Amino acid sequence: MAYPDHEHRPRLITGLRALADFLESRPAVTAPRDVAATVFVPRGTDADMRAEVERLAGLIGSTIDPEGIAYGHHRTAVRFGPVEYGAVAILAGARARYEALMSYSGAVVPDLHEGA
Repeated sequence: MAYPDHEHRPRLITGLRALADFLESRPAVTAPRDVAATVFVPRGTDADMRAEVERLAGLIGSTIDPEGIAYGHHRTAVRFGPVEYGAVAILAGARARYEALMSYSGAVVPDLHEGA
């Protein structure tokens, strides 16, 4: 599985801490309702992608989210209050359905009138 290089991890952690410090030092700045850090598992066979999400679930002490399975999303996550770390594999069937839907993009163009 190909993930960002080993130099990316400390930059990400530094950025997350900087964001926390930034928000803490500026109470007048509106904070987001929640934050999600999601790892998208690199594309492979569905079996390989599911196995990778299950491996990550074991590492973070989580389980597979059953709600996403029907949509072709094999997902796990752990929450820290309103902050979530998760991993997802978008399986082949879900990608194919999305690509089919997007193949219609631009085929229907509304006739927009000024002020509409």
